[in-house]
Amino acid sequence: ARRRMLELLDLAEPPTAVFVCSDHMALGVYEALAERGLRVPEDISVVGFDDLPEARWTTPALTTVRQPLSEMAATALRLLVRMMDGDRPESTRTELSTRL
Repeated sequence: ARRRMLELLDLAEPPTAVFVCSDHMALGVYEALAERGLRVPEDISVVGFDDLPEARWTTPALTTVRQPLSEMAATALRLLVRMMDGDRPESTRTELSTRL
């Protein structure tokens, strides 16, 4: 993520915001921005995904999308138990709410 962010910053029109698909990757983005002397959020906005504890350790704290991990695990377990009991649900896809 650090390397790719540096490439984005080298574009003729670099982005003013970036959404990163994981908080770990966002840490690499923060590193690249610091290398270029850019500030979050003054110069560029960064949003991560996962809401890992590390997201709070950055300065400034990372804006991130929180996944309902406990609810995800419980939902998966219930589905697994139903399937082990012979139930074949119409869909194994479940959508749960996230929070920014």
